[in-house]
Amino acid sequence: MRFSALRRLLWRPAGPAAAGPAKKSGGGSGGGSPRKRLRPVAATGPTALLPQRGMHSTRGYCEKQQGGGGAQGSATREIIETSRKALNLLKLEHPKFKPTLSVIQVGDDGLGQEMIRNVAEEVGLDIVHICLPHDSTENEVIGEIIKLNENPKIHGLLLRLCRESCTSKVLNAVKPEKDVNGITDFNLVRLVHGDMHECVVPPIASAVIKLLEKQACATLDGKRVLLLGVQGPLEVSLQRLLQRKGVMTMSLSWKMKQLQTVLRDADMMVVGSTKPKEISVAWKESKITTVDCSQGTLLGQNAFHEHPARGNDCSLGEAVEQLALAICMQNLVKLSGRQIAAQQPKQWNLHCLKLQPISPVPSDIEISRGQAPKPVHILAKEIGLLTDEIEIYGQAKAKVRLSLLERLKDQPDGKYVLVAGITPTPLGEGKSTVTIGLVQALTAHLKINSFACLRQPSQGPTFGVKGGAAGGGYAQVIPMEEFNLHLTGDIHAITAANNLLAAAMDARILHENTQSDKALYNRLVPLVHGERKFSAIQLARMKRLGITKIDPDTLTADEINRFVRLDIDTSTITWQRVVDTNDRFLRKITIGQANTEKGFSRQTQFDIAVASEIMAILALTSSLSDMRERLGKIVVANNTKGQPVTAEDLGVTGALAVLMKDAIKPTLMQTLEGTPVFVHAGPFANIAHGNSSVLADKLALKLVSKEGFV
Repeated sequence: MRFSALRRLLWRPAGPAAAGPAKKSGGGSGGGSPRKRLRPVAATGPTALLPQRGMHSTRGYCEKQQGGGGAQGSATREIIETSRKALNLLKLEHPKFKPTLSVIQVGDDGLGQEMIRNVAEEVGLDIVHICLPHDSTENEVIGEIIKLNENPKIHGLLLRLCRESCTSKVLNAVKPEKDVNGITDFNLVRLVHGDMHECVVPPIASAVIKLLEKQACATLDGKRVLLLGVQGPLEVSLQRLLQRKGVMTMSLSWKMKQLQTVLRDADMMVVGSTKPKEISVAWKESKITTVDCSQGTLLGQNAFHEHPARGNDCSLGEAVEQLALAICMQNLVKLSGRQIAAQQPKQWNLHCLKLQPISPVPSDIEISRGQAPKPVHILAKEIGLLTDEIEIYGQAKAKVRLSLLERLKDQPDGKYVLVAGITPTPLGEGKSTVTIGLVQALTAHLKINSFACLRQPSQGPTFGVKGGAAGGGYAQVIPMEEFNLHLTGDIHAITAANNLLAAAMDARILHENTQSDKALYNRLVPLVHGERKFSAIQLARMKRLGITKIDPDTLTADEINRFVRLDIDTSTITWQRVVDTNDRFLRKITIGQANTEKGFSRQTQFDIAVASEIMAILALTSSLSDMRERLGKIVVANNTKGQPVTAEDLGVTGALAVLMKDAIKPTLMQTLEGTPVFVHAGPFANIAHGNSSVLADKLALKLVSKEGFV
């Protein structure tokens, strides 16, 4: 069977009404419990499930084992119940929390899929199942893993890969914080070092240990355990875990010549791979306890091979998969708890940069260049930002996405401090210097969460008398050159948006003065494939004009005239072009002198970019949709009847919003002592409301939390 390139199936526990009639478990004579079903709540692509083998429910299996006196079923049931209770406690404290496990499956092997859903249902987890074709490349698998790593709604990642896809590069692509398998090198190193509180114990290894302990009916201390055909992460994990319990371990391959002799001396054996047909080994007489984990579906590999030859207690092999899956869900609950704890308000564990004051005090730029900023992604992590919430610009700058507000919407805001000056001076009053000095004192020395929010400098004053705006002395933002100049291009985006609106206005004036109503209508509502169609922004303009028709071919001549003509009175134009440079010779200019403009020239001027109304909108906006609405209401002139003409009338609102889509995100930088700074908007258009930007302040207030300062 060939799978589609990608199938996503999201499963959530069904309620009693949705679960359907009870069905008998397929667990044999001991399995008479009803098997719960899950209902799909969202799917992309074909809705058919992967091919499945007939399997009994976990509950039915456990009851079968318990009824038969088996201890492994009770262990599975105990872990499931413990995980369910722990998850319920998390949900009680965080009602909106929805723990989700994502399963990436490569190949057309359906082993254990129903079992995974059943266990997830009993624990109370959501599952996203992603199915890739068996010939998926390594990069395609890693690409899916990276997407899930950066998705904050996914709390754990389980890999079920064919042998060709199960490479070290793929396994280590999983973020350790979401590694429910415990198969990344990062987790294994923690395990080897004995950091049991921070590592994730591989479920198969943990299941094997538990089953061996159950079979030993006592401690494993002093037992001799043979690891036969066990390789890779499982071998390392088992050896370390068994040694911690005082077990003597020996790891052998199937082809060892003295294998039969070694078997006689072993108390227990763990089989990790299929016995080659040419190997003849008999251990039935030795009554050795044998646990078979060769299926390895939770090791990151789907097993497409036969079971190895089994010893007297080889019925334990089937229990490994059940128990390991339960432990996998337990790992997800633990990881979810850690992720929740990491996002709770707390004092930042900030690595502050050490100052080395020099006397006499050097120039600002010498001080700035003498301090190496820490990588901005490290700063972002220290203050609680997730990887998917930042966009890195080089080593010292990063845009912060507005999705942070949604994630922290229930978190209390910090305290707000406004540093203001009333008398403007040619050289500046020191508001930035005071602000930066305060946050450095609070954060670096008093260990109180605090954020500086500054306006972005304009290149006009920077290259003029005033100079830069990064602060001064040992209280400034670094790197100074990047802060004072282009930064992340926000002012350039404002320049482009502002001048686009000016160009659209002048072009409209020219076309209305040189064309008939019919020609204008054909340009605004062109015939495409024999059909005319109004755009959404055109329908909105018609609604404002009181025209309710939606068919372009039904408008009367008067309605067409009202629709196509803005009749801008050029003497009332207030919208000017801008440039972020002190160029005094652009303060009054004449435009439209080329022959192509047919004599329609007028006097106008350039303003400085940061004085644009678009900059004021950027400073006041609360979201992308709010910014788009505000941009549409910009008044550029009046018409001949004295009515205002807006950007919405010109039909450029969407284009302006697209140009500003990145500028709306505040830029994260740092002070000389490595404390966080938001740089956003300004510095002229936001004077009236006294802060850099509403969004930068809102984001910072959430990040510092209740006891912090912004």
